[in-house]
Amino acid sequence: MSQDEKTIAVNRKARHDYEIGETYEAGLVLTGPEIKSIRAGRVNLRDSYVVIKDGEAWVYNMHISPYKHAGTHEPLDPKRPRKLLLHKHEIGRLAGKVAAKGVTIIPLRLYLKRNLAKLEIAVARGKKKYDKRAALAEREARRQIERALKTLR
Repeated sequence: MSQDEKTIAVNRKARHDYEIGETYEAGLVLTGPEIKSIRAGRVNLRDSYVVIKDGEAWVYNMHISPYKHAGTHEPLDPKRPRKLLLHKHEIGRLAGKVAAKGVTIIPLRLYLKRNLAKLEIAVARGKKKYDKRAALAEREARRQIERALKTLR
């Protein structure tokens, strides 16, 4: 992450529920009130996902709250599908990876880069319940080791 990036929203549940593969940076097609709402931090990425349809990438279930000072603009559906801006070869690569069973594309974080809204998306494979438990146990063991080393110093 460089200095000209400001993280707006992070999908924390993604790293718990999925094994993350390749990541991509995608632009978003937004309206004026939506970008103002994003700048105010009124975004939720939980349960959102990306679909490749007709050679275009779309993000579904990304909740952007309506901007209350929008004036004459009619408020749009907060969870409407939004088009992602990616290169054609990136979309082709993503479509090829999603063809495999158990693989999906999920957003990891939304951030502003040089005042443009960007979405970090990743190719992900769903974790099984026992994988999640193993990851939690490993993290807890690492914490205990760190605590023990800290007390020895």
